[in-house]
Amino acid sequence: MSIVITDECINCGACEAECPNHAIYTGDSNWTIAEGTNVSGSFKLKNGTRIDAYAEQNPISSEYYFVVPDKCTECKGFHDKPQCAAVCPVDCCVPDPDNVEQESDLLNKQKQLHET
Repeated sequence: MSIVITDECINCGACEAECPNHAIYTGDSNWTIAEGTNVSGSFKLKNGTRIDAYAEQNPISSEYYFVVPDKCTECKGFHDKPQCAAVCPVDCCVPDPDNVEQESDLLNKQKQLHET
């Protein structure tokens, strides 16, 4: 499953720099699949929608930092545990029960995001 940032977020920004997939964005920020990854061209989201990797997508939250589930791998392939959760001073980076994924799926996503 991916990580979600709860509304207890104090917008400190500690999590953003720790994400190896560049899946964390400040509230009200547009995001792209390509940013911080090796993805280019067409990319298939988990919901089956195809998007251009460089096309700006709407923010998921307008009030606090958010995690893009299609880019979050819980740091699998990089670290033993999610780094955002490890550095969060208020423990608001938690597993997202609405985006459950197996470890093998997370590792495949990591490969897809970072293959050259």
